[in-house]
Amino acid sequence: MSSNNIHLTAVIDEPCEIGEGTRIWHFSHICAGAKIGLGCTLGQNTMVAGGVVIGDNVKIQNNVSIYTGITIEDDVFLGPSCVLTNITNPRSQVVRKKLYEETLIKRGATIGANATIVCGVKIGRYAFIGAGAVVRSSVSDYEMMLGVPAVHRGWMSRHGHALHFDKEGKAICPESEMKYRLSDNKVRCLDLGEDESLRNELATGTVSYSDLKRLSSSYKNLK
Repeated sequence: MSSNNIHLTAVIDEPCEIGEGTRIWHFSHICAGAKIGLGCTLGQNTMVAGGVVIGDNVKIQNNVSIYTGITIEDDVFLGPSCVLTNITNPRSQVVRKKLYEETLIKRGATIGANATIVCGVKIGRYAFIGAGAVVRSSVSDYEMMLGVPAVHRGWMSRHGHALHFDKEGKAICPESEMKYRLSDNKVRCLDLGEDESLRNELATGTVSYSDLKRLSSSYKNLK
């Protein structure tokens, strides 16, 4: 990496905005007019088109193209080779450069590897789109979507764990122990504002997903 965290093979068209601490890896292309925030990571062979806005602390894995019309808020994770589009009905013979459809991926959302987000939708805060899913409509905050086409399969905490709500509509994340409420088919965190960052002690994982799932199953068997 060069001194400003941009690999020598990356192509950076001017003018564009790249925030301090952002790292851009091999063979990536940032087009003129793109805006990228602070502390982001753009993996190998990523492309960011003009007009795209990317927030702070966004992690983009290898082989992701982000086209004009897409806005990505802070703390979003885009998995390897996920697909984001900007025209619902593309035809090579029909020029629709002034008709790009807007897609918004809100703060903290995760888009899994090889998932496809059809344009014109909104992915809610901390939503979780599973690997290989195809999303054709907007997704609520904290919602977990799986399959082709993607369907609702539950709710996920900010730490990426399934939330199991009791009769009163309350649930606790098994890793962070933060509390959540489900009301009118909407989820919110009771311990932290949706736009607040995680406290330092909660921002580093301490147990793997598989280990936590195993421990949770063992606890249930003892009850």
